[in-house]
Amino acid sequence: MTDIRRIGVAARYSDLVIHDGTARFSGYVPETTLGHSVSEQTRDILEQIEQSLAEIGSDKAKLLHAMIWLADMSDYGAMNAVWDSWIIPGQAPARACVEARLANPDYKLEIQVVVAL
Repeated sequence: MTDIRRIGVAARYSDLVIHDGTARFSGYVPETTLGHSVSEQTRDILEQIEQSLAEIGSDKAKLLHAMIWLADMSDYGAMNAVWDSWIIPGQAPARACVEARLANPDYKLEIQVVVAL
């Protein structure tokens, strides 16, 4: 049986689950940029993701999948401009992006990632 490691376990979810050489993170939301533009919120989230990846000994070159929820699809271009400058050319993960009502009306987006270790 393969070990499953859960980090940041709460009643409803874990912040991170590590299993079989992959790490699956819960969704990231803006921490310091509420009320700011989608570009600023995207940068905030991507910085959080990079920090979390470093903490587990991984990095954005090992991203396998990203799921992005936008509160308003009209922000798609602005979010992509930040995303495209952050991602390593030729190493983009599989990705989906949809419009959704988010848990806090001040969130313009949420991003969840899966990464190889």
